[in-house]
This record gives sequence, structure tokens and C-alpha cells, in this order.
Amino acid sequence: MLHQLLIFIGVGLVAQTVDGALGMAYGVISSSVLIALGVPPSHASASVHAAEVFTIGTAAGSHVAHKNVDWKMFWPLAVAGVIGGLFGAFVLTSINSKRITPFVVVYLGVMGCVILYRAWKGKGNRRVSPKLAVPLGLVGGFCDAAGGGGWGANVTSTLVGSGAAPRHAVGTVITAQFFVATAVSAAFLTALLTGHWAEGDGIMEHATAVAGLIIGGVIAAPFSGKLTKHIPVRTFTWAVGGLVVLLAIYKALKLFGVV
Repeated sequence: MLHQLLIFIGVGLVAQTVDGALGMAYGVISSSVLIALGVPPSHASASVHAAEVFTIGTAAGSHVAHKNVDWKMFWPLAVAGVIGGLFGAFVLTSINSKRITPFVVVYLGVMGCVILYRAWKGKGNRRVSPKLAVPLGLVGGFCDAAGGGGWGANVTSTLVGSGAAPRHAVGTVITAQFFVATAVSAAFLTALLTGHWAEGDGIMEHATAVAGLIIGGVIAAPFSGKLTKHIPVRTFTWAVGGLVVLLAIYKALKLFGVV
């Protein structure tokens, strides 16, 4: 039990450090480890979102304190993200959501290449219209809940690819993610208690993993805002683009059963 707890504390530390600095990968890293250990995908998604309520909440506070949040973009993004997340949770607890995976893989690959192109050309940052936040939040929230992660990869990559300042894109996305994670966790809990989620039985067996993810994530989260604030813009853009491409490659390999 203690050995397993320490392992997930380490996973939480790594996942939250990457997510807090670059605005993505907490869900993907944590879910991938859980699934690799034999945890069902729906249980993995529910467990990760429960942990995110604590870790992302702490990271969001750090980004707010360091003034990394674009509030005009935040409100429509958060509301749309919650709606998309609730629908994604319903899909995951009702039908097979694997059908959307190929589309997510292609989308991430394209956006990753766009971001790397912007880093290579040294394109300047521009203000992205808040109108983009609504459809982006809906899609990002759905993919995050249905796929066990992906809010940051989809939303941050699109904002940075559209020209938003990486620092503000990451801070805004992470702060909005707190509300998405809370809503999705509540949806999973409601589905479990009402009997709608037939595969929900046995989820408490993963309590140790969730506790480890929370502890590790909360330790790393307070440094998120400072890391994001001090990374040079072009370096930041290269890092975000590279990570998105790697995530797309990983998801593609997983889709074809290579990993």
C-alpha cells in the first residue's frame, strides 16, 4: 500500500509539474499510468478528475496570483468547458467513446505542427477573440471527460496555435479546468450513486492511487504560475508544440495497439 502510494505521489509530481508549466498532460499522464496498471478507462477518468479538483485548484490559485489569466477568455471557456465535460461524462458512462479517438489524434497532430511552425517563424502573440472560447470549451470539456484527459492538450494547443500569448493561454486554461474537473467529478459521482454507471462498482479500490496523485500534484502545483511566468515565449511555444505532437504520436500508437 505504501509503495503504491509513493509511486502515485511521484506520478502526481511529474504530471502536475508538466501540466502547471505547459497547461497540459496531467490527465493524459495520470490516466495512462492508471490504465497501464489495469484500471478500467472509465475508472481512470473518474479518479483523475477527482484528483484534479485539488491539484488544478492549487495550480489555478498560483496562476491567478501571478496574473497569468485572461479573464475575458476565462468566463466563456469555463462555462462551455463545464457543459462539454458533463456531456462527455454522460457519454463515457453510457456508450463506447473510443469512436472519437481518431479525430482527437488528428486534431492534436495538426495543432502541434501549427504551434511548432509558429515557434520556428517567431510569430508574435496576438489577442484571441473570446468568441473562440465557447466552441473550444465545449469540445475540450467533452474530450477531457470522455477520454480521461485532454482538456489542456486540446484547448491550450488551439489558443497558442491561434496566436495567444502562451503564458496567458496556460493560466487561463488551467484556471478554467478547475471548474471543469469539479463538474465532471460531480457527474461521475451522481452517475455512480443513481446506478446509471453500471461499471462504477469497485472504483473505491483505486483510492490509494487518487490520494497519491493528489499529494504529488498539490506539492508541485504552487510553482505553476511562477514557472509559466518566467519561461521565454519562444521556448514556451516550442515546448508546447513538441509536447502536443508527442501526445498525438502516443495516442496514435495506442490507437493501433502498438503500445
